[in-house]
Amino acid sequence: MIPELGNFALMLALCLALVQGSLPLLGAWRGNRRWIALARPAAAGQFTFISFAFGCLLASFIANDFSVAYVASNSNSMLPLHFRVAAVWGGHEGSLLLWVQILALWTLAVAVFSRRLPAAMTARVLAVMAWISVGFLLFMLFTSNPFDRLLPAARDGRDLDPLLQDFGMIIHPPLLYMGYVGFSVAFAFAIAALLSGELDAAWARWSRPWTLVAWSFLTLGIFMGSFWAYYELGWGGWWFWDAVENASFMPWLVGTALIHSLAVTEKRGSFKNWTVLLAIVAFSLSLLGTFLVRSGVLTSVHAFATDPRRGLFILVFLAIVIGGSLTLYAWRAPSVGLGGRFALFSRETLLLLNNVLLLTAAATVLLGTLYPLFLDALDLGKISVGAPYFEAVFVPLMLPVLLLMAAAPFVEWKSASLRTVLARVSRIAQAALLLGLTAWFGWKVSPAVAGGLMLAVWILLGTALHLYQRLAEPGEGVPFMRHLAKQPLSYWGMLAAHAGVAVFVVGVTLVNGGQVSADASMRVGDSIVSNGWRYSFTALNKVDGPNYIAARATFEVRNTDGKVLLLQPEKRYYTVQQMPMTEAAIDRGFSRDIYLSLGEPTKGGAWAVRMQYKPFVGWIWAGCLIIAGGGLLAASDRRYRLARQSRAVTSSAVVPA
Repeated sequence: MIPELGNFALMLALCLALVQGSLPLLGAWRGNRRWIALARPAAAGQFTFISFAFGCLLASFIANDFSVAYVASNSNSMLPLHFRVAAVWGGHEGSLLLWVQILALWTLAVAVFSRRLPAAMTARVLAVMAWISVGFLLFMLFTSNPFDRLLPAARDGRDLDPLLQDFGMIIHPPLLYMGYVGFSVAFAFAIAALLSGELDAAWARWSRPWTLVAWSFLTLGIFMGSFWAYYELGWGGWWFWDAVENASFMPWLVGTALIHSLAVTEKRGSFKNWTVLLAIVAFSLSLLGTFLVRSGVLTSVHAFATDPRRGLFILVFLAIVIGGSLTLYAWRAPSVGLGGRFALFSRETLLLLNNVLLLTAAATVLLGTLYPLFLDALDLGKISVGAPYFEAVFVPLMLPVLLLMAAAPFVEWKSASLRTVLARVSRIAQAALLLGLTAWFGWKVSPAVAGGLMLAVWILLGTALHLYQRLAEPGEGVPFMRHLAKQPLSYWGMLAAHAGVAVFVVGVTLVNGGQVSADASMRVGDSIVSNGWRYSFTALNKVDGPNYIAARATFEVRNTDGKVLLLQPEKRYYTVQQMPMTEAAIDRGFSRDIYLSLGEPTKGGAWAVRMQYKPFVGWIWAGCLIIAGGGLLAASDRRYRLARQSRAVTSSAVVPA
């Protein structure tokens, strides 16, 4: 009965979502306090029932209940327990349930932590999030139900895809969905502001910490996906411009623009319309990415033909959410004032330019991702849009963004003097240029590597100089340490995020410019030298895993200092799905990775072996973690937790829409 109870819980959650989406919204419109008060308990009830349903599906996987079609398709009795847990979201139906579970969690968090907001605004926000939940619950119950029975029950399951049988599968989708779904909060605040007609600085302050947290989780999710692909697929790359990667990267780019725009709206009252539009676009891209990845359209645009209901539902839902929100925006936006005015050269102008560049970059990625699908759908042929296109159009757009990152904090709000700003940044520009020229002519690196290092130093020195100048003027009678302690967490978060970008740029630049790889056919006892390292193939053993058999090679790797590394790459064969997999062996260091992967066996007992030396590749992951940490640090700023907006003093007041 556990699957039936889970299915019934989803039905009850749908009923509560309908209540949460309708009565509080009507209450905010008509000034009915009782209807408004229903929003929070309905959100808590919806979270409870969805969590119960999620627990039922989890229990079915743990118990190997192969009478549930979804369990039979994504699990096996030999699958280890931790991978059975990850298999809950390893397929289409379960990933949608995870999406709804996380949406319910975000909704509950807004209900609990929004008591300082006006009651009418909270009711509208929770109502918008409820309608999103209604769409997903209907999609699950009618087209993608994870509790559908398989009668008669299967004797055993078809197993989880071997590519997904990794620790990354346990944490990557939840992190990614926390970011995807988190943008629904910014979207809900924007729609609530449009419904009330109150597009002022207050809603931006309320929305900003939620957006920062969602953006940080999305950063962590993208980092984990990239790191997972790096060590699991055996190719040694960290980014492939794959359509699935792009699906998460596009909302991240727009979300980056959104958090900067929210700062301007909150502090200066400008960019009101622009900020609302970015909130709508960020969540729309999150929805689009979710459905592209999980609908099967990326595998084949004709995949909907196997289930026309699923394709039709997706198109209708996207049309309602995206089209409806843009229609509301077009109706309300003209009535909103321009906000605070600013000069042509000001921090507002530079942030606006930054946002335009980020939005343009997202549009180029969207075009490169969807254009092949449109051609295929219209039977105009198949094309592949890969790294050359994205690098040719994306990198030039990012160069001015990196240049602005160090310079913009020195520019005054509202109006600034170009001469003053140039005087402030001239020394760091000279230092960065000197390093770039030294690397180019002295260290004999390529111009691309020299340019990347120059940009990284430019950002790091700019960040350090801004902190120094801010602390150099503590004010009259203020001790230095007290002045240091009084700096807001949002400021430290900005510095950390910008420094993280610099670390990331160093990693990308050096690994792309200095990596060395070599392929060889080797037998046990053979040795080969690559990039100053000697690789000795010392042993080959058969290993039996829980649901696979493997050939495990042992290599002794020596550098010029005589240090010996022991690496054991594997070639696995998963017996249920009859699929081979490469498990690379990696020795990680501060300034390099030694990456060793085992290919297919060749004639005479030899094995194809790939040896790769990757300088500073770990700095890519470190930079991502620092960037995400900066976002979380900024979101925890004290003023977001304690400061009370003047409009929220009468939080029980009801403002008709």
